[in-house]
Amino acid sequence: MTTQSDKKAVHAFISGKVQGVFYRSSTCDEATGLGLEGWVKNLPDGRVELFAQGPAELVDRLLEWCKVGPPAARVDNIELEVVEPKDEYTSFEVRFR
Repeated sequence: MTTQSDKKAVHAFISGKVQGVFYRSSTCDEATGLGLEGWVKNLPDGRVELFAQGPAELVDRLLEWCKVGPPAARVDNIELEVVEPKDEYTSFEVRFR
């Protein structure tokens, strides 16, 4: 079991052609498959916002995937901040607000 001190958490903003190309749902599927916790959502300015936490190696694998995304996506930039893990998450979800 991963303890809070073993977790890595990241907050990211992904820009490019990342809306209308199944980026959110594909990210959720990828994160869920890795057993990560957190959320992903679209922003009004066309970016996608992401919070993910879990074992550092798995979070890093998700971030590598996010650099490419699903086939129709084009990722131009990822603004990334490593943050403190949060107790409130037990799964990964797509948020709509």
